[in-house]
Amino acid sequence: MSFCHQPLLFAGSSHPILATEIAQQLKISLGQMQLSKFPDGEIGVQLLESVRGKDTFVLQSIALDPNFYLMELLIIVDALKRASARNIVAVIPYYGYCRQDRKDKFDVSITAKLVANLLVEAGITRILTMDLHVDQLQGFFDIPVDHLSGRQLLIDELQKLDLTNSIVVAPDIGSVKTARTFASQLSVDFAIVDKHRKSAIEVVDYHLIGDVNGKDVLLADDICSTGATLMSAAKACQEKGANRIFAAFTHGLLVDDSVKQIENSLLEIVWMTNTIPHTKRLKEASKLKTVSIASLLTHAIQCIVSDESISSL
Repeated sequence: MSFCHQPLLFAGSSHPILATEIAQQLKISLGQMQLSKFPDGEIGVQLLESVRGKDTFVLQSIALDPNFYLMELLIIVDALKRASARNIVAVIPYYGYCRQDRKDKFDVSITAKLVANLLVEAGITRILTMDLHVDQLQGFFDIPVDHLSGRQLLIDELQKLDLTNSIVVAPDIGSVKTARTFASQLSVDFAIVDKHRKSAIEVVDYHLIGDVNGKDVLLADDICSTGATLMSAAKACQEKGANRIFAAFTHGLLVDDSVKQIENSLLEIVWMTNTIPHTKRLKEASKLKTVSIASLLTHAIQCIVSDESISSL
């Protein structure tokens, strides 16, 4: 797979602001297409410019309305393939259905693999994504996957603070690797909040592994959905003598009343990237600070087009 033409960047309807920002940095116009809905809710896509023999990129975050945005992405890719696009790269800042990545119970689906199959079958030739829930998801694809991390962007912001008396805390066992990376790059210790779950939405008990007494705490994770894990971890740290408590994560799903909970919580500041669009649910958020990933994705797209290594990113 070789890229030798100026790329075309198309935007699905999930995150037009991010797509526009990337297009501006690439100094190109967004690809022209018409997205529509039939009266019964079916999605229609019509390309309004020729893509024959061209390298195309499609930006779509599979979040907030994952079923719709996934289907829309598949239909856009199908249109590009049938119009003879040379390469089709899916730029997926947030890879939806990623958390169902293994068979940890009897008779459950592995949706992360199912979605990978759908994307490849639709005609995608390469995936560009950020902070997959687990690194091994890359192995679900039989096409190249460029896996970027938003952690460095967040760390750059965190390093503007005084971190001399800080500790990074993993809010659960699943975020240990993320927390360890934050702690290593910030040159501080890390601890773990071990939670015992009764169900997907009910946690029974918490235990803190490590010493946070008298320290400023940074709770580090990849995804924040309902905010319940962060809230409970912050409470556990406070009970063990933590001073100020902050949080940082790449993907801010922030569903239901999670923003309100954060605003009324022990957390002082929460940093996140804009892999997921900032809808009206974030309008009243004063504690949430956003770091844009546009420059990172722009650089990655330039590397892909020029056949350069992305490992440095």
